[in-house]
Amino acid sequence: MNRPINKKDAVREKVVNAAALLVLILIGLLALIGPSGLLAWSDQSSQLEAHKERIAELEEERAVLENRVDLLDPDNVDEDLADELVRRDLGVAHPDDLVVELDEEE
Repeated sequence: MNRPINKKDAVREKVVNAAALLVLILIGLLALIGPSGLLAWSDQSSQLEAHKERIAELEEERAVLENRVDLLDPDNVDEDLADELVRRDLGVAHPDDLVVELDEEE
């Protein structure tokens, strides 16, 4: 059942094989140098580390803000913080006022 291949079929087969080879080469190049390829991993890993650092900074800032919110709880307001906010926002602090912060020892 081997039929002879005419010239037209041989040319068509070579074109299809060449196109398939080009597609495979393109896929391989994209896997190597594409936006999510092997060469982009180092850039993405450095970006990931930068994002992790930023997340850590934001979590610290969130903890500070949560503490301030807890101190301003309407049922149990911290008197020192309330005094500080009232003086600052209403502009009743004197230029010669001195704020002394005491470290709390646990």
